[in-house]
Amino acid sequence: MKRHTCAPRPDWRARVEAQGLLFHRSDVEGDYWGEGVFYELAAAEAETLEQATTELQARCLDVVAHVIAERRYGELAIPALAIPMIEASWAAQEPSLYGRMDLAFGPDGVPKLLEYNADTPTSLLEAAVIQWTWLAETEPAADQWNRLHEALIATWRELAPALGARVWFACVPDVEDEMTIAYLRDTAEQAGISTASLDMDQLGWNDEASALVDLAARPITALFKLYPWEGLVLDALAPVLPRARTRWLEPAWKMILSNKAILPILAERFPGHPNVLACARTPAGIAGGVVKKPLLGREGSNVTIAAPGVAVATEGPYGGEGFVYQAYADLGEHAGMRPVIGAWVIGGRAAGIGIRETPGYVTNNTARFCPHLIR
Repeated sequence: MKRHTCAPRPDWRARVEAQGLLFHRSDVEGDYWGEGVFYELAAAEAETLEQATTELQARCLDVVAHVIAERRYGELAIPALAIPMIEASWAAQEPSLYGRMDLAFGPDGVPKLLEYNADTPTSLLEAAVIQWTWLAETEPAADQWNRLHEALIATWRELAPALGARVWFACVPDVEDEMTIAYLRDTAEQAGISTASLDMDQLGWNDEASALVDLAARPITALFKLYPWEGLVLDALAPVLPRARTRWLEPAWKMILSNKAILPILAERFPGHPNVLACARTPAGIAGGVVKKPLLGREGSNVTIAAPGVAVATEGPYGGEGFVYQAYADLGEHAGMRPVIGAWVIGGRAAGIGIRETPGYVTNNTARFCPHLIR
């Protein structure tokens, strides 16, 4: 994998804004959208990433089944109220729309799972649409591993019979979340699904009907919520959630998959797997560098790295539920930047990648998104 610089499109800001990417610049980090930079992959490298994503998806689903069968919920700090919801959604094989695996793809050329953002991943519009348009306008002879837009529409069509007449979309007021929701609504509508939207704090409850309701008192039969399950099961509505007659996207079993406590269970069940890093609930026995991560951490917060030549500690509000200790993975350095591959799973199938880079060792929410191409 190679990093290149190129001439920015003169009107790129207007172009990406017209496509819905409103969050393209950070006052702290500068340009979030990496216009003028791209990563080049060989076809064999793209195939390696796709195979690894497919393999890891299967192994992660095995972990979900194992946690449920062995009732290892305590290791994931999952509250008792959530367990029946998880088990019912898994038994019913409730489908998933999407998820994003963050992979290290370092000098050895072997993708390694850093974590699985299986519940509320963002950077989807950038990966699905913005980088594809960049390719078409700047490198039309090249290819890109990117079936995301088509896969989303196809998955919505597959899900439509079970979703009812309408799907509601909800998030908290935040430009990045609202941008993601708007794009997902658009793909649902392209699949022929009627949609509505509301803020998370506008969700209501009709006790007589055992139904979540919107501001017009309409029962919410299907809800895509860009809001973490671990927060939802602690919110004011938590006691009634097991009674709600709502089809959830993402389903409740994603509470397991989005929890970093799956990482040591994954390492336990598949020791020596080339795509699985050593990981445990204590640092003992992990050779080389160690990365300490909170079970429910987000955006690179509360991460500590102790590796040869690397000592990093980030701040944040997470860690109360505990930590895992993962073997340090070399991300590779390209012109002083360290990329993480975001490998997207749509409808349970590997569908494409986005790349984010930072000069540091921890990828946070302002790390630059760079397009890629295949030659």
